[in-house]
Amino acid sequence: MRASTQHVQDRLNQPYEHQSTSQLPIGTAVILAWLAGAMFMLSLAPYGYWIIALISPALLYALLLGPMSNKRAFIIGEAYGMGLWCVGAFWLYTSIHDYGDIPAPLALLAIAVMGLGMGLFHGFLALIFNRFVGKQPLAFAALWVLQEWLKTWLFTGFPWLFVGYAFTEQYWLSSLAPVAGVFAVSFVAVLLSASLVDAFRKRAGYLVVTALFIAVSIGLWLGNPAWTQPKPNSENIKVSLIQGNIPQDLKWLTDYRYKTLEIYATLSSTEWDQDMVIWPESSIPMFQTEAWPFITEVVKVAKQTDTTWVTGIPYKDEAAYQQETDKYAPFYNSVIALGAQADGLYKKQNLVPFGEYIPFQGALDLFPNLAGSQDIMSYSRGPANQSPLQVRGHNLGSAVCYEVAYPDTTRRNAQNTDFLLTISNDAWFGTSAGPLQHLQMVQMRSLETGRWFMRATNTGVTAIIDHTGKIVARAPQFERTVLRGEVQSRTGMTPYVRFGNTPILLLIGLMLVLSYLGKRSFKR
Repeated sequence: MRASTQHVQDRLNQPYEHQSTSQLPIGTAVILAWLAGAMFMLSLAPYGYWIIALISPALLYALLLGPMSNKRAFIIGEAYGMGLWCVGAFWLYTSIHDYGDIPAPLALLAIAVMGLGMGLFHGFLALIFNRFVGKQPLAFAALWVLQEWLKTWLFTGFPWLFVGYAFTEQYWLSSLAPVAGVFAVSFVAVLLSASLVDAFRKRAGYLVVTALFIAVSIGLWLGNPAWTQPKPNSENIKVSLIQGNIPQDLKWLTDYRYKTLEIYATLSSTEWDQDMVIWPESSIPMFQTEAWPFITEVVKVAKQTDTTWVTGIPYKDEAAYQQETDKYAPFYNSVIALGAQADGLYKKQNLVPFGEYIPFQGALDLFPNLAGSQDIMSYSRGPANQSPLQVRGHNLGSAVCYEVAYPDTTRRNAQNTDFLLTISNDAWFGTSAGPLQHLQMVQMRSLETGRWFMRATNTGVTAIIDHTGKIVARAPQFERTVLRGEVQSRTGMTPYVRFGNTPILLLIGLMLVLSYLGKRSFKR
């Protein structure tokens, strides 16, 4: 009887732990894993082949099945992650080489090092999948979402290349976004991809579970629940988004900054009959203390025409300067509301490492004789839970540049708002896919929050997005132009805005615990 029981347990666990399979040579497996990660880029903007977002994780899942050493699993996962980041985030090369004046070989090396570091997320995913949990789709999908979530905060975060973004306009799946965010979309997509592999291997049990999740998503799509509603007794706001198209290599030159102000003033001269005129990130390329005479003149025109003016500007907080303890007054990458029916200042919370601040900068104080160490200045981090801007009797939530890629930051900024704004300068990334991927993330944030989004940029992509993530107006890239349109005020909160990532994190936590316990019971 005891032998029979052991035989049943062995059979139950056979598909994932004791199945006799022939392994690919490690070199072949690494190449396939790298290619599987690299191909993922084709699922995102501007390509949009969402089916690749199912194929890519499926290939990694298939490569990790069967018995193998933890070392082999880690190497395969690391190779996948390196392919994912070296190709998917290759737009960083433009910033490093073209505008950072780094020689091409060193720039390529920097991309490789970045890919190696970011690949660790998938490396440890594969290691945990192989060592601690049962090799089945629910555990794989849960680990996948766990590593995506970690990228939003670990070491300040780099929240890019999530599976869920590939389904931003696939409403049969993206309808989960307002319920539980982009991670819920990623979870079901990866679960589907792994379940299809199992079905191909004649293990279709998890495909039934996946079908239930997809049925819920399709039901939400067809049912179209009104998570948010148009604000009562409120007319649409007429806006003009000004795209200055200032070349990145000229933008911060002292001799060009007044030319920049002239360009934006000229483009805006015909727009003061609108409700709002919006300039992009750091369109005023100097502190407000230096630009105050210019700001005063623009505010005067805005008030005369009953127009709200919103602009990006580096903001120096001289009131917070303490001469006894501070080297200089703190300053912020900010967006400010001025002119008619306007008030408020938003300070960017998620800063770009080495671009806007130096990590561990305080350590430089230990080396006072290091040349230039006392002259390094960093933006300060804005506080969490800032009040929204006040514009024309509405609450406007803000995000500056790539912090819109942080789901939870945008969720918090969206609370108690009527519509949202992100300002950006993607000129750093030239004609690469980076700005288009960035726009796709804004679409997902609209879906998650049930709010209209305005995106004002220097070189593009300037756009207006509705509460379902659909682009309703878009300016061409790399043109000096104005995008005119209307935005709708909305009230109410989606489940995601109300509860955040807690539901999906509880779900994946439960999946991992059950999978761990199940694997332990099979080994007894």
